Amino acid sequence: MGQPGGSGGSPNLTWDPAAGGPRPDRGDRGGRGPGGPGGPGQRRRDDRDARPEPLIPVECAFTPEPNGMNSLARQIRLSCRAFPLFEVAGLVIQKPDRYDVTLRTLKGKDGKPQQPLLVCSLDDTVWLSEADAQHHILTTHFDTFYSAEKIATEPPKGTYTFVAQCGISGEILGPPNYHGYQEKLRQIHAERFGRMPFEMYKSRVRIVKDEAVVKKWLEGQSFRSEYTTLNVPEASKLATREDVEQHFREIHLPVLIRSVDSIVLKRDNFGKLPAPLQALVRVTTDRERRFPIRIATALSNAFANAGLQFFKRDKTIVHVAVARPHYLDLETQVVSEGVKNIIAHITAHPATTRKALVDALAPQPAAAPVPIPVVPEVAPAAEGQPAEAAASVPAPAPAPASNPARELILTDLHWLLHQGHVIEFANGVIELAKKPSQKPEPTQGGPAPAAGQNPQGRQPRKDGNEGRERRDRGPRPDRTPWSRKSGLMPVTTPGYPAYSPVPQLSGL
Repeated sequence: MGQPGGSGGSPNLTWDPAAGGPRPDRGDRGGRGPGGPGGPGQRRRDDRDARPEPLIPVECAFTPEPNGMNSLARQIRLSCRAFPLFEVAGLVIQKPDRYDVTLRTLKGKDGKPQQPLLVCSLDDTVWLSEADAQHHILTTHFDTFYSAEKIATEPPKGTYTFVAQCGISGEILGPPNYHGYQEKLRQIHAERFGRMPFEMYKSRVRIVKDEAVVKKWLEGQSFRSEYTTLNVPEASKLATREDVEQHFREIHLPVLIRSVDSIVLKRDNFGKLPAPLQALVRVTTDRERRFPIRIATALSNAFANAGLQFFKRDKTIVHVAVARPHYLDLETQVVSEGVKNIIAHITAHPATTRKALVDALAPQPAAAPVPIPVVPEVAPAAEGQPAEAAASVPAPAPAPASNPARELILTDLHWLLHQGHVIEFANGVIELAKKPSQKPEPTQGGPAPAAGQNPQGRQPRKDGNEGRERRDRGPRPDRTPWSRKSGLMPVTTPGYPAYSPVPQLSGL
């Protein structure tokens, strides 16, 4: 997590208690000198040439995985240490399995989503249009709704000396003058290369004059596919792929997809997202890794529900701990001598640690020399008794004697940490809660205002109305909030100091 101020250190806070500590990937920072590639001049040119990638109008939110988040809260509570909130959020955003990605629609002024989100009920994949969802279902789950059968037909008549072939997949499309060429071309583009513009895909088609390739196409045209509908009350035959798509669009598609306002993405479906959604998730993840504000917000709500507290160290870095700093005034509060000794040691030794504190107040006695064990003689085994039973079993090593003084110090320190009188930061440094600064009280009396000044000491306004007298409006109305009059105070936001008790409630 780093030092209490946000630098250095390596605490024992991990995402999984059984796993090791985080390993942040800082990337390759080499080659950024003024004269090398990546220097200031090179970066300015790159920034000028690069265009910001347009993002789809959909909100992308991050939420820590619940089990791992509960593990973090338990570790913070058991360790009694204060961890920087944003460094804990950086620990979460390092790996995709530690957080969930939620997509939400953004609605316009008319209340309708700017970009609808459609979810396939078969595998919970997310799509932006019905055409994309239909193409995905017919490609992935075709056998669930239709069965294909090849039927022998007469081969095409005529003489063909060349055919068109896909330059990407090697699929034979047929002669360009054949009546089914355009249909085949658009079918291959829709099924395999839907993300590529059609004109770009068309430019990748090449003409092949190989006799073996032409013969292979002729053999393929000697059969045609016939489709049979499945999962319907009455099965029917469909002759072409277009008939299959129209039947699926009318019968199955309205039942299989639904429009949602928000959806939590499954980790297995990240690679199946449409290109605009993949770009949105990638850009948002990069921003979150630089400054994890969304993860930190979700963590603060979860930690507050778990009973943890928040405070700012030196009014800069937000920390999460079991208690907020609360100054212990020894002049007004009665505490034990052990607590006084702990506070005195921390005051005299700034930046001390728990081990140094305990060793200083209750030194561990020097270990006594370990005596050499004497092996007793083995008595002869009795008749009918095995020889192993006669062997002498060595006594177990005695447990180390407990030190009541050290245990008492740890008990007092545990109480101080839970009360907020002492703060132990992520790097092990222990500090006392600072004494709150006293606000100056307003003086009852003061010097008389000078000539030409009002009672508040300000110069009168010169707006041309010096001759007009101020109308007497009577006493100013009471503007005390209703909550203060009724002896109640509003509930504060988690992570901020609570209001002090109201005097009206002291007699209840």
